[in-house]
Amino acid sequence: MSSAFAELGVCDEIVQGLDKIGWALPTDIQAEAVPLILGGGDVLMAAETGSGKTGAFCLPVIQIVNESKREKEPKSSSSRTPAGSVTCKLSMEERSDIVAVSPDGLQMQCRDFRIWGGCRSTWATKENAIGFYEVSCNDEGLSRFGFGTISCDLNLGTCPQGFGFGGTGKKSNRRQFDSYGEPFGQGDIIGCLIDRQRNEITFFKNGKDLGVAFQIPNSMNTEPLYAICCLKNAEVAVSFDGPFKFPPESGNVTAFGKLGLRVEFRIGPSVKTGSTKGLPMAIILEPSRELAQQTEQCIEDFSQYVSSPTVSSVCLVGGGDSRYQKQLIEEGVDIVVGTPGRLEDFINSGVLKLDNVRFLIVDECDALLAQNQNRLIENIHRKCPQISPEGRRLQMVVCSATLHNFNVKKLAQKLMSFPTWVDLKGEDSVPDTVHHCVALVDPSEDRSWFDLHINKKGVITDKVHQADQISPPGKNSSEESISEGIKKLKGEYVVKIIKKHKMEKAIIFCRTKLDCDNLERLFVKNFGGGPYSKNSDFSCVCLHSDRKPNERKSNLERFKKDEVRFLICTDVAARGIDVKGVPYVINVTMPDDKANYLHRIGRVGRADCMGLAISLVAKQREKVWYHSNCRTRGNGCFNTNDIKHGGCTIWYNEMALLGEVEDHLKDTIEHIDPKTMSVPVNEFDGKVVYGRKNIEGSNNILTGHYRELLPTLNELKRLEKCAQGSFIELLKSGKNIFA
Repeated sequence: MSSAFAELGVCDEIVQGLDKIGWALPTDIQAEAVPLILGGGDVLMAAETGSGKTGAFCLPVIQIVNESKREKEPKSSSSRTPAGSVTCKLSMEERSDIVAVSPDGLQMQCRDFRIWGGCRSTWATKENAIGFYEVSCNDEGLSRFGFGTISCDLNLGTCPQGFGFGGTGKKSNRRQFDSYGEPFGQGDIIGCLIDRQRNEITFFKNGKDLGVAFQIPNSMNTEPLYAICCLKNAEVAVSFDGPFKFPPESGNVTAFGKLGLRVEFRIGPSVKTGSTKGLPMAIILEPSRELAQQTEQCIEDFSQYVSSPTVSSVCLVGGGDSRYQKQLIEEGVDIVVGTPGRLEDFINSGVLKLDNVRFLIVDECDALLAQNQNRLIENIHRKCPQISPEGRRLQMVVCSATLHNFNVKKLAQKLMSFPTWVDLKGEDSVPDTVHHCVALVDPSEDRSWFDLHINKKGVITDKVHQADQISPPGKNSSEESISEGIKKLKGEYVVKIIKKHKMEKAIIFCRTKLDCDNLERLFVKNFGGGPYSKNSDFSCVCLHSDRKPNERKSNLERFKKDEVRFLICTDVAARGIDVKGVPYVINVTMPDDKANYLHRIGRVGRADCMGLAISLVAKQREKVWYHSNCRTRGNGCFNTNDIKHGGCTIWYNEMALLGEVEDHLKDTIEHIDPKTMSVPVNEFDGKVVYGRKNIEGSNNILTGHYRELLPTLNELKRLEKCAQGSFIELLKSGKNIFA
């Protein structure tokens, strides 16, 4: 059993699922984040791509959903509270969305700095009753206590039906704030007395009588008046039953909780009505279809042994059968994983209701914000109940490999409540296991491209220069000719890199879907490298948004299972896609976002295995498609004018983009000779095997000793696992192991 996960607080049923899929030990991010999320806090996670962030939030979400469902299951009759034992407490129903109430109904918290949150008691006073309750101020936040009707504003004292006394030493009614008594704050105990015989309301501070604060109007003689507490970034404990710290001296006063005057509520606007049975408890937002499907698969794997009750999930992505997805939601699911478009459609149409959501997970947050999904994230957050009927606050987890981003921090500050940072990455950096370098593409120096162009050989280019006159390389070569030369050479250089390093598996990133398709055609035409050519050194599949969903899923699976060697893709595959054992990455074009550079090269160097990433960088500018304002989004578009002149192209400056990445990393990326594509002679050259752990690297001074100790280390590992497993089993048995 994976006792290391059990020590994090993960339940046995989930641990059993982890054992089944071979997860023996938690990663660093999981070890840090899982206990925090299980503890109920908001968490920001920053770690390297491939560090296990998906498991870090899926494991605790599954467990808490399961535990919450158990709590809501009907209890046996023997466990029910005896009749007559129910007393007054703070109401779970009659409270503001930003207010949390403890399960016993005697503690209340509001952590909003901007607005007041209020809560009514479950009982009320009627005619001729004299009732008293006491409130302890637990911190320095602002508070206001008093009485009001069922219809009064929970922002106590702002309407005719509410009467309050605040910590600033003001009494309030009808938004009129008058000096009264004394200010109060942390450590003070406020007594609240209502006399329906005299129609008077009086307050006490630490037992000191502050005098009559309000005369209740005769028009309210028959109105039930409830105890009401109102807070702004504060926490209080309420006593309705006594014994009180400072009981009033009058012998006619009855504890509010012993009046026996329970009044049924009229459901007010602050309460969400309707059953929440079968409604999702967690929403996980992903930037891409592949990542959403991968996350949903993880949930299935982790929860396969979770029962009594089970935890169900659904993946909502474009291209899937919307009718089937709708049917699953209507039947009832616990966890919803989805991409922005489909999630928004289902929410706006009312198919997906958020009335029972306890978790909002925003994965790869910077990628979602780059897609301008701020509004959607904020809309989902706003529609989720900020406090559950059980008094639990909405929990939010935000994670990404590039979390240090101004927009992400701004979103977190706006939506999250005192989040804990789990930062195992610091500002963006390249792991030691990733060797990344650059090969410059210079058509002025390497003139072989012109023969390819004349003879119509090599890679088919994107037709940006189809109508241009392409001249031979030389002093008078046009910019258009140089640009076409870049496109031709890049296709040749990709082939050269693959052959030089004898690459058996690699992810190849292209800038556009058209570039992906053209490179795939080159592999198929020149090397027989189609998707079903197992024996070809250039077998490949494509992954981009123009491919049908089933094809994308199938292509990714074929690459994962090593049925093809190369995955040619756009940045859709750069984020979060879990493909184990990738030793190489080739960037055909530098990304225009420095964060995407880190995500791309982060596909290698995972699980302590060495990886090589080579980027082709054009030394001159290249004219490329840019359909940002195109009505057809590029479909059938041949407008090669610059976007400044109403066209759909831009001049791409990869040297400038390279400079931005180097400035960001505060380091200079090594260059390799494009003629040979050899790795520079350094600690990597000949001393590591890409795709394997660097056991024999030049930095490992224990090379020989390691081999001698390896059998002993393995035996110690086995014994430690047995010892931990035995300890857990003894704990489960209930035996006193310390006797």
